[in-house]
Amino acid sequence: MPIPTGGYREVADDLAARIKSGEYAPGERLPTYNELADLYKVSVTTVQRAIIVLQTRGLVVGLQGRGLWVAEELGSP
Repeated sequence: MPIPTGGYREVADDLAARIKSGEYAPGERLPTYNELADLYKVSVTTVQRAIIVLQTRGLVVGLQGRGLWVAEELGSP
């Protein structure tokens, strides 16, 4: 999949597609904010906004001090 370069919505949509395709499986830890920012060539703030969208969709769970995880039971888009 090509990596989008743009705003937080594009990052959120791409991560959601990767989760739904199984690239990131339920219960799997996601890369850190810094790693995602490097991957997508965006700022950490953009990644943080994208993660908020994914949390709202029920796709990602953040555990303070432990990282980001794909939700065990995926929410609806």
